[in-house]
Amino acid sequence: MRIGSALAFLLVLAGCGRVIPDAAPPVTSLPAPAPSAPVQSAPATAAPAYSGSTAVQMGAFALSPLLLNSISSVDAAADLDAFLLSCPIATRRADTSGLTQPSDWQEPCRAAASWPRVRAAQFFATQFTPVRVGDGRAFATGYFEPQIEGSRTRRSPTDVPVYGVPRDLERCWRDDIPQSERTGRAPLSRRTASGSCVPHYTRAEIEAGALDGSAPVLAYASDPVEFFFLQIQGSGRLVTNTGEVIRIGYAGQNGHGYTGIGRVMRQRGLIGSDTGYETSMQGIMQYLRDNPREGAAIMRENESWVFFRELDGEGPLGSIGVPVRARNAVAVDPKFVPYGAPVYLDLDRDVADGLWIAQDTGGAIKGANRFDTFWGAGDDARTIAGGMSGRGEALVLLPKVSAERLRRAP
Repeated sequence: MRIGSALAFLLVLAGCGRVIPDAAPPVTSLPAPAPSAPVQSAPATAAPAYSGSTAVQMGAFALSPLLLNSISSVDAAADLDAFLLSCPIATRRADTSGLTQPSDWQEPCRAAASWPRVRAAQFFATQFTPVRVGDGRAFATGYFEPQIEGSRTRRSPTDVPVYGVPRDLERCWRDDIPQSERTGRAPLSRRTASGSCVPHYTRAEIEAGALDGSAPVLAYASDPVEFFFLQIQGSGRLVTNTGEVIRIGYAGQNGHGYTGIGRVMRQRGLIGSDTGYETSMQGIMQYLRDNPREGAAIMRENESWVFFRELDGEGPLGSIGVPVRARNAVAVDPKFVPYGAPVYLDLDRDVADGLWIAQDTGGAIKGANRFDTFWGAGDDARTIAGGMSGRGEALVLLPKVSAERLRRAP
């Protein structure tokens, strides 16, 4: 780890307890918006979000040497290109973290458009101020774009339908939710023929055929285990026996909470030391295949089900609707980290050290310093992402005007 000693010089300044508490409170994760959702522009007169008095930790060291000595010009140029992809979102969309305002991103985005790529590291070193959100203690996993066998038509009774968004999926307040708890957006639910609002179908119900006739079927996946993990990744490729590649990306979710089956399996002693199954994605998948009945029941404990849409062009798409690129994009909790922000990770898994751009989120990505790094497609990406579990420290790079506003906040 390279930045630990530098972080000792961070200053404690004023901030907002709701956004960057000393110890992050439990966060209820909202499903990622569909990539095609319209971008909402923030009012030009939006007031600064900070009025509290808990810790905001800002860099009191020179960021330039840190970056220039730690990333190659090739890596930095790719990061700069990825940052530029996010600019149309960052400059128009309200930042739910409260760390920035859309106008704060205008100058870095203007500079990025013409910045010489051979000096890309200097762009990040001069255009941003490093901020440590909360305690800055990062935990990062990895995700990738799976490539699995599939077909346009069902060829086997075990084939799994790849559903598009159901026609009855909507946000509505259910009768089981008290009026006092009806704040923010209504949960993703299902509208019945009688007009009442009820929870949408769980994974078990969908596997039993609950969506037949109420959701489009884009294709069929040949392997239920592979498709389960493709849903966790949020996008992927189906390859048919004729060589056709069907690219699919996240379009929605059934409104039920995500349960990480790896944690469930560790708690039950099914994976880990002395079990014969590693605590990696590969080890989990091997257990599910070796124990099909028990494995199917374990997968159903994750009641979340992801709906897809077919993709054209560059992809896959992150939750803000821009293509995510290998080794550049990272999923964050947007309640704490602004979309489009560069994030500097220094972990005990050196392969993930360096700059990432916040362009995605996910059901398991909750909290100020929880990250999910994207590794692309192919065998190497699958291996790295499947075994990624890194701990260390994180810096969020904010536009200088944002950092100065935080510095002066009461």
